[in-house]
Amino acid sequence: MADPLLQVRDLHLALPDLNAPRLFGPAPQVGILHGLTFDIPRGATLGIVGESGSGKSTLGRCLVRLLEPTGGTILLNGDDITHASPRDLAAHRRDLQMIFQDPMSSLNPRHSVLRLIADPMRLHGIQDADAKARDMLDRVHLGRRFADRYPHQLSGGQRQRVGIARAVGLSPRFILADEIVSGLDVSTQAQIIRLLEELVADMDLTLAFISHDLSVIRRLCREVIVLRAGQIVEAGATSKIFSAPAHPYTAALQSSIALPELDEGWLLS
Repeated sequence: MADPLLQVRDLHLALPDLNAPRLFGPAPQVGILHGLTFDIPRGATLGIVGESGSGKSTLGRCLVRLLEPTGGTILLNGDDITHASPRDLAAHRRDLQMIFQDPMSSLNPRHSVLRLIADPMRLHGIQDADAKARDMLDRVHLGRRFADRYPHQLSGGQRQRVGIARAVGLSPRFILADEIVSGLDVSTQAQIIRLLEELVADMDLTLAFISHDLSVIRRLCREVIVLRAGQIVEAGATSKIFSAPAHPYTAALQSSIALPELDEGWLLS
Protein backbone atom coordinates (compact mmCIF):
# COMPACT_ATOMS: atom_id res chain seq x y z
CA MET A 1 0.00 0.00 0.00
CA ALA A 2 1.21 3.51 -0.82
CA ASP A 3 2.28 5.90 1.91
CA PRO A 4 -0.68 7.82 3.40
CA LEU A 5 -1.25 11.31 2.05
CA LEU A 6 -3.86 12.07 4.71
CA GLN A 7 -3.75 10.57 8.19
CA VAL A 8 -6.79 11.04 10.40
CA ARG A 9 -6.54 10.07 14.05
CA ASP A 10 -9.34 10.11 16.67
CA LEU A 11 -11.15 12.93 14.84
CA HIS A 12 -13.95 14.67 16.72
CA LEU A 13 -16.16 17.57 15.75
CA ALA A 14 -18.86 19.33 17.74
CA LEU A 15 -20.87 22.29 16.47
CA PRO A 16 -23.23 24.74 18.19
CA ASP A 17 -26.84 23.59 18.28
CA LEU A 18 -28.50 26.82 17.17
CA ASN A 19 -31.98 25.27 17.51
CA ALA A 20 -31.58 24.51 21.21
CA PRO A 21 -33.60 26.81 23.46
CA ARG A 22 -31.51 29.13 25.63
CA LEU A 23 -31.80 32.47 27.36
CA PHE A 24 -28.19 33.48 27.77
CA GLY A 25 -24.73 32.27 26.85
CA PRO A 26 -23.44 30.32 23.89
CA ALA A 27 -25.44 27.57 22.21
CA PRO A 28 -24.77 24.07 23.52
CA GLN A 29 -22.45 21.88 21.48
CA VAL A 30 -23.71 18.81 19.66
CA GLY A 31 -21.30 16.05 18.62
CA ILE A 32 -21.14 15.33 14.88
CA LEU A 33 -18.01 13.19 14.45
CA HIS A 34 -16.85 10.75 17.10
CA GLY A 35 -13.28 9.45 17.09
CA LEU A 36 -12.68 8.69 13.40
CA THR A 37 -9.35 7.09 12.48
CA PHE A 38 -8.28 6.18 8.95
CA ASP A 39 -5.64 6.83 6.26
CA ILE A 40 -5.99 7.89 2.64
CA PRO A 41 -2.99 6.55 0.67
CA ARG A 42 -1.46 8.54 -2.18
CA GLY A 43 -3.25 7.83 -5.42
CA ALA A 44 -6.23 6.24 -3.66
CA THR A 45 -9.89 6.68 -4.52
CA LEU A 46 -11.78 6.49 -1.22
CA GLY A 47 -15.55 6.35 -1.01
CA ILE A 48 -17.35 7.84 2.00
CA VAL A 49 -20.90 6.51 2.32
CA GLY A 50 -23.75 6.73 4.80
CA GLU A 51 -27.33 7.82 5.10
CA SER A 52 -28.36 11.48 5.36
CA GLY A 53 -27.14 12.88 8.67
CA SER A 54 -24.36 10.32 9.04
CA GLY A 55 -21.69 13.04 8.99
CA LYS A 56 -20.06 12.26 5.65
CA SER A 57 -20.19 15.81 4.24
CA THR A 58 -19.07 17.22 7.59
CA LEU A 59 -16.14 14.81 7.56
CA GLY A 60 -15.23 15.96 4.06
CA ARG A 61 -15.20 19.58 5.12
CA CYS A 62 -12.90 18.71 8.00
CA LEU A 63 -10.50 16.95 5.63
CA VAL A 64 -10.10 20.09 3.50
CA ARG A 65 -10.19 22.24 6.64
CA LEU A 66 -13.33 24.18 5.87
CA LEU A 67 -14.24 23.11 9.39
CA GLU A 68 -11.83 22.94 12.32
CA PRO A 69 -12.01 19.70 14.33
CA THR A 70 -12.59 19.90 18.07
CA GLY A 71 -10.36 16.90 18.74
CA GLY A 72 -7.91 14.51 17.11
CA THR A 73 -5.45 15.22 14.31
CA ILE A 74 -5.32 15.54 10.54
CA LEU A 75 -1.93 15.19 8.88
CA LEU A 76 -1.41 16.20 5.26
CA ASN A 77 1.81 14.75 3.89
CA GLY A 78 3.08 14.62 7.47
CA ASP A 79 2.14 18.22 8.32
CA ASP A 80 -0.40 18.75 11.10
CA ILE A 81 -3.21 20.92 9.69
CA THR A 82 -5.76 20.17 12.41
CA HIS A 83 -5.73 23.63 13.97
CA ALA A 84 -3.70 25.52 11.39
CA SER A 85 -4.53 29.22 11.20
CA PRO A 86 -5.91 30.69 7.96
CA ARG A 87 -2.46 32.12 7.29
CA ASP A 88 -0.78 28.73 7.77
CA LEU A 89 -3.50 26.96 5.76
CA ALA A 90 -2.80 29.26 2.80
CA ALA A 91 0.35 27.24 2.14
CA HIS A 92 -1.78 24.08 1.81
CA ARG A 93 -4.83 25.41 -0.03
CA ARG A 94 -3.54 24.49 -3.47
CA ASP A 95 -3.16 20.87 -2.31
CA LEU A 96 -6.65 20.67 -0.76
CA GLN A 97 -9.31 21.17 -3.39
CA MET A 98 -13.04 20.49 -3.37
CA ILE A 99 -15.62 19.83 -6.08
CA PHE A 100 -19.03 20.93 -4.83
CA GLN A 101 -22.40 19.26 -5.25
CA ASP A 102 -24.09 22.30 -6.82
CA PRO A 103 -21.73 23.98 -9.30
CA MET A 104 -24.27 26.73 -10.03
CA SER A 105 -23.93 28.03 -6.48
CA SER A 106 -20.12 27.63 -6.40
CA LEU A 107 -19.37 29.32 -9.74
CA ASN A 108 -19.48 33.11 -9.99
CA PRO A 109 -22.26 33.81 -12.55
CA ARG A 110 -20.52 37.02 -13.67
CA HIS A 111 -17.31 35.28 -14.71
CA SER A 112 -16.64 33.47 -17.96
CA VAL A 113 -15.68 29.80 -17.93
CA LEU A 114 -12.10 30.75 -18.82
CA ARG A 115 -11.85 33.14 -15.88
CA LEU A 116 -13.47 30.66 -13.50
CA ILE A 117 -10.72 28.15 -14.25
CA ALA A 118 -7.81 30.57 -14.67
CA ASP A 119 -8.36 32.79 -11.61
CA PRO A 120 -7.45 30.09 -9.04
CA MET A 121 -4.29 29.39 -11.03
CA ARG A 122 -3.33 33.07 -10.96
CA LEU A 123 -4.09 33.22 -7.24
CA HIS A 124 -1.59 30.41 -6.63
CA GLY A 125 1.09 31.91 -8.87
CA ILE A 126 0.75 29.56 -11.84
CA GLN A 127 2.18 31.12 -14.98
CA ASP A 128 0.26 31.29 -18.29
CA ALA A 129 -3.01 30.69 -16.45
CA ASP A 130 -5.27 31.44 -19.43
CA ALA A 131 -3.44 29.02 -21.70
CA LYS A 132 -3.47 26.31 -19.04
CA ALA A 133 -7.16 26.94 -18.40
CA ARG A 134 -7.87 26.33 -22.09
CA ASP A 135 -5.86 23.12 -21.83
CA MET A 136 -8.02 22.07 -18.89
CA LEU A 137 -11.16 22.63 -20.96
CA ASP A 138 -9.79 20.01 -23.35
CA ARG A 139 -8.88 17.69 -20.45
CA VAL A 140 -12.45 17.69 -19.12
CA HIS A 141 -13.86 17.17 -22.64
CA LEU A 142 -15.60 20.52 -22.96
CA GLY A 143 -13.35 22.13 -25.56
CA ARG A 144 -12.02 25.64 -25.91
CA ARG A 145 -15.21 26.92 -27.52
CA PHE A 146 -16.66 27.05 -23.99
CA ALA A 147 -14.06 29.54 -22.76
CA ASP A 148 -16.24 32.62 -23.30
CA ARG A 149 -19.49 31.14 -22.00
CA TYR A 150 -21.03 31.80 -18.60
CA PRO A 151 -22.44 29.33 -16.05
CA HIS A 152 -26.08 30.02 -16.95
CA GLN A 153 -25.31 29.02 -20.54
CA LEU A 154 -24.17 25.54 -19.51
CA SER A 155 -25.99 22.35 -18.64
CA GLY A 156 -25.61 20.78 -15.20
CA GLY A 157 -23.06 18.30 -16.45
CA GLN A 158 -21.08 21.01 -18.23
CA ARG A 159 -21.02 23.16 -15.10
CA GLN A 160 -19.77 20.18 -13.12
CA ARG A 161 -16.94 19.73 -15.64
CA VAL A 162 -15.97 23.35 -15.07
CA GLY A 163 -15.91 22.69 -11.33
CA ILE A 164 -13.68 19.67 -11.91
CA ALA A 165 -11.37 21.71 -14.16
CA ARG A 166 -11.05 24.42 -11.47
CA ALA A 167 -9.98 21.87 -8.88
CA VAL A 168 -7.79 19.65 -11.04
CA GLY A 169 -6.12 22.58 -12.80
CA LEU A 170 -4.17 23.36 -9.63
CA SER A 171 -2.62 19.84 -9.62
CA PRO A 172 -3.61 19.35 -5.97
CA ARG A 173 -2.46 16.46 -3.82
CA PHE A 174 -6.00 15.81 -2.58
CA ILE A 175 -9.47 16.37 -4.03
CA LEU A 176 -12.77 15.99 -2.18
CA ALA A 177 -15.84 15.42 -4.35
CA ASP A 178 -19.08 15.85 -2.39
CA GLU A 179 -22.17 14.29 -4.02
CA ILE A 180 -21.13 15.75 -7.36
CA VAL A 181 -23.29 13.48 -9.54
CA SER A 182 -26.42 13.34 -7.37
CA GLY A 183 -28.31 15.96 -9.38
CA LEU A 184 -27.40 14.63 -12.83
CA ASP A 185 -29.18 12.18 -15.10
CA VAL A 186 -27.78 8.67 -15.36
CA SER A 187 -26.02 9.21 -18.68
CA THR A 188 -24.30 12.39 -17.46
CA GLN A 189 -23.37 10.68 -14.19
CA ALA A 190 -21.60 7.96 -16.16
CA GLN A 191 -19.67 10.54 -18.19
CA ILE A 192 -18.53 12.40 -15.07
CA ILE A 193 -17.44 9.19 -13.37
CA ARG A 194 -15.49 8.14 -16.43
CA LEU A 195 -13.84 11.58 -16.54
CA LEU A 196 -12.80 11.30 -12.89
CA GLU A 197 -11.33 7.86 -13.54
CA GLU A 198 -9.27 9.29 -16.41
CA LEU A 199 -8.01 12.26 -14.41
CA VAL A 200 -7.13 10.19 -11.32
CA ALA A 201 -5.12 7.79 -13.47
CA ASP A 202 -3.46 10.40 -15.72
CA MET A 203 -2.62 12.94 -13.01
CA ASP A 204 -1.97 10.57 -10.08
CA LEU A 205 -4.63 12.28 -7.98
CA THR A 206 -5.85 11.27 -4.54
CA LEU A 207 -9.63 11.43 -4.36
CA ALA A 208 -12.25 11.13 -1.62
CA PHE A 209 -15.72 10.71 -3.10
CA ILE A 210 -18.79 11.30 -0.93
CA SER A 211 -22.01 9.74 -2.16
CA HIS A 212 -25.19 8.04 -1.01
CA ASP A 213 -25.27 6.08 -4.29
CA LEU A 214 -23.54 2.79 -3.59
CA SER A 215 -23.44 1.78 -7.26
CA VAL A 216 -21.35 4.89 -8.03
CA ILE A 217 -19.02 4.15 -5.11
CA ARG A 218 -18.64 0.55 -6.23
CA ARG A 219 -17.65 1.66 -9.72
CA LEU A 220 -15.25 4.47 -8.83
CA CYS A 221 -13.66 3.73 -5.45
CA ARG A 222 -11.24 1.00 -4.46
CA GLU A 223 -11.63 1.65 -0.73
CA VAL A 224 -14.68 2.72 1.25
CA ILE A 225 -15.57 3.81 4.75
CA VAL A 226 -19.14 3.51 6.01
CA LEU A 227 -20.37 6.19 8.42
CA ARG A 228 -23.27 5.97 10.81
CA ALA A 229 -24.09 8.78 13.25
CA GLY A 230 -20.57 10.17 12.97
CA GLN A 231 -18.77 6.88 13.53
CA ILE A 232 -17.04 4.47 11.18
CA VAL A 233 -18.85 1.14 11.32
CA GLU A 234 -16.91 -0.55 8.52
CA ALA A 235 -13.92 0.20 6.30
CA GLY A 236 -11.86 -1.64 3.72
CA ALA A 237 -11.74 -2.74 0.09
CA THR A 238 -14.95 -1.78 -1.72
CA SER A 239 -15.29 -5.16 -3.45
CA LYS A 240 -14.99 -7.03 -0.16
CA ILE A 241 -17.39 -4.84 1.79
CA PHE A 242 -20.05 -4.88 -0.91
CA SER A 243 -19.79 -8.61 -1.49
CA ALA A 244 -19.80 -9.57 2.21
CA PRO A 245 -20.63 -6.67 4.55
CA ALA A 246 -19.57 -7.36 8.11
CA HIS A 247 -21.86 -4.81 9.77
CA PRO A 248 -25.68 -4.95 9.71
CA TYR A 249 -25.84 -1.23 8.90
CA THR A 250 -23.81 -1.73 5.70
CA ALA A 251 -26.06 -4.62 4.72
CA ALA A 252 -29.11 -2.44 5.36
CA LEU A 253 -27.70 0.31 3.13
CA GLN A 254 -27.18 -2.20 0.36
CA SER A 255 -30.65 -3.64 0.67
CA SER A 256 -32.25 -0.20 0.56
CA ILE A 257 -30.50 0.87 -2.66
CA ALA A 258 -30.45 -1.28 -5.77
CA LEU A 259 -26.94 -2.26 -6.85
CA PRO A 260 -27.09 -3.16 -10.55
CA GLU A 261 -24.62 -5.50 -12.14
CA LEU A 262 -22.21 -3.04 -13.73
CA ASP A 263 -20.65 -3.48 -17.11
CA GLU A 264 -18.31 -1.33 -19.18
CA GLY A 265 -21.19 -0.28 -21.43
CA TRP A 266 -22.64 1.75 -18.55
CA LEU A 267 -19.77 4.20 -18.96
CA LEU A 268 -19.88 4.41 -22.74
CA SER A 269 -21.50 7.45 -24.23
